[in-house]
Amino acid sequence: MKKLSRRDFNSTLVKGMGGFTLMTAVPMACAMGTNQNKKKLGIALVGLGSYSTYQLAPALLDTEHCYLAGIVTGTPEKEQVWTSKYNIPKENIYNYDNFDDIADNKAIDIVYVVLPNSMHADFSIRAAKAGKHVICEKPMAINVEECDAIIQACEENNVKLGIGYRLHSEPYTQEVKRLVKEKAFGSINYISADAGYRSMSDPDQWRLNKKLSGGGALMNMGVYAIQSVIYGTGENPISVAAQEYSTRPGYFKDTDETITAQFEFESGAVGNIMTSHNVRANRLFASCERGWFELDPASTYIPLAGRTSQGELNFPQESQQKLQMDDFAKHILLNTINLVPGEMGKRDMMIVEAIYESISKDGQKVKLNFTPNYGFAG
Repeated sequence: MKKLSRRDFNSTLVKGMGGFTLMTAVPMACAMGTNQNKKKLGIALVGLGSYSTYQLAPALLDTEHCYLAGIVTGTPEKEQVWTSKYNIPKENIYNYDNFDDIADNKAIDIVYVVLPNSMHADFSIRAAKAGKHVICEKPMAINVEECDAIIQACEENNVKLGIGYRLHSEPYTQEVKRLVKEKAFGSINYISADAGYRSMSDPDQWRLNKKLSGGGALMNMGVYAIQSVIYGTGENPISVAAQEYSTRPGYFKDTDETITAQFEFESGAVGNIMTSHNVRANRLFASCERGWFELDPASTYIPLAGRTSQGELNFPQESQQKLQMDDFAKHILLNTINLVPGEMGKRDMMIVEAIYESISKDGQKVKLNFTPNYGFAG
């Protein structure tokens, strides 16, 4: 497995993200060192980009079963900012070179890998070998082989593995899963899921660099759409055919811009997905035997919204990241169901690879062969 050096990663990330916008260095209450934390698990965030900065770290101020215990960064300037903001002890701060020393730190129970896709496997495996439980951000890796290596490392080192699919802890998504499981509207006949945004001003960002991302819109937003049609039918697909479109080849030089794909399911249901880095889209819709349901928006960080043929859905809103990390901590502490197991991430990567294969064969149908419940929680 080829590793990306810290120097290469930092130079690309700085170029792609336009540098790091410093957080307001206002000290926040951090539960470090309090009696309360004796029943909480310490999480170390690996990679302090925008998702860690604006979603995960703030959520960890409000979690019940875990807390922000440490950080791993290749940018020294961030260390002081995060130390001041979150009261993180010096001994809990690591860089990409000394990361393996985290094995000796008893304050850190979980390592959350929030790096470019090409680095997921390397740091997830190293975290497992250090004896730490692992949350790997989506997509799990850049190919199925790397997914297998992560799963094997976690099994061999007797640590838990979860994938950063936050929506499985989110109430609107959970309601969709309930409606499907209980056949509230009968069988699913047709399902569609769209996930995309318009990338405008930075063709040098890491997500548009195939070496770092492993792909384009499909690897980034497409996994949301794939997830949606699976939990929206309660089935794994049995085949897929796909097409790729590019309207801005000068901007999307190295990665896919827009992809559409058609799925078949064992029940007879059919599905469509669309994912793009050039189209704003965020919806799940299912037409059923006795009605319909939809989420719109279906995958944003902001509150989701949903409705069915019987009326509006209305659930209280909490941070999706808070719910996700608490659910994983409870899985470790209380042996609850792992809502997002490693096999789920591997299954989705198998589907991604099948979509790319279909595109390479001019849209030819590619068969998929999963056991009925492969990749589902529990």
